[in-house]
Amino acid sequence: MAFEQQLTKVLSQDGFLAALDQSGGSTPKALRLYGVPETAYSGDEAMYAKVHEMRTRIITAPAFNGDRVLGAILFENTMDRQIRGQGSAEYLWNEKRVVPFLKVDKGLAGEAEGVQLMKDMPDLGKLLGRARSHSVFGTKMRSVVKQANAAGIEKIVAQQFKVGLEIVAAGLVPILEPEVDIDCPNKAEAERLLEHAIISHLDGLESDQLVMLKLTIPDVDDFYTRLIEHPNVVRVVALSGGYSRLKSNARLARNHGMIASFSRALSEGLTAQQSDAEFNEALDGAIQSIFEASRT
Repeated sequence: MAFEQQLTKVLSQDGFLAALDQSGGSTPKALRLYGVPETAYSGDEAMYAKVHEMRTRIITAPAFNGDRVLGAILFENTMDRQIRGQGSAEYLWNEKRVVPFLKVDKGLAGEAEGVQLMKDMPDLGKLLGRARSHSVFGTKMRSVVKQANAAGIEKIVAQQFKVGLEIVAAGLVPILEPEVDIDCPNKAEAERLLEHAIISHLDGLESDQLVMLKLTIPDVDDFYTRLIEHPNVVRVVALSGGYSRLKSNARLARNHGMIASFSRALSEGLTAQQSDAEFNEALDGAIQSIFEASRT
């Protein structure tokens, strides 16, 4: 029942996804930007406790709710923790009506043929089972395109769809994220190759095999219209990719039907030192600006 309600919400409602899934090497930077220096904690457990405090503050803030935020992408460590006496994913859905997603990849392999594939995920089946038990709706996994290399891009898309179909078979909706690096030379050509490869794989799916796509905002406005309109695609969401919130929103607003899935651009301007009133006012402004950019 929850899955069907979540699917209807993601398919039909205005809004965006909050990417709250920084993990491993990206966590210290996220905490520094939030005003928590590395001297404030020691070791991974303390680091993850600090970042959970940050995420809890965002998720429990009055401004953060399902009226404007369709879903939130969590890191495994966050899913395993609690917010106000409930599992983080359960709290998102039960209290906020925000659809929970889970980051499942284990990081990136080294660059070859102009791309970075995902590392192997030997325990994916177990993780998906745990996700289902926490009422998680979907997953997210990231790989990166560095060069406009046709062979490499085909490999990255093939890997995303191969793992994505395992996730579909487990009863979840995968977000496939073949990110094009914003500093990629010939970025527009890389996006052309990527779109062609994705369409080819989408056309091979059965009618009930649904996926989402998380892509870098393209250089050519509305370039991903065919992907947005494809019957197997629930939503196409945009990553900020290192752009500021202002630039991300401006670029996103020119791409009709594409919605945000921002991380740094969402938390930009939020600090541990703010009072709750200041924090919620800043978060409300961020959410509203991203919501508006996602409605075009």
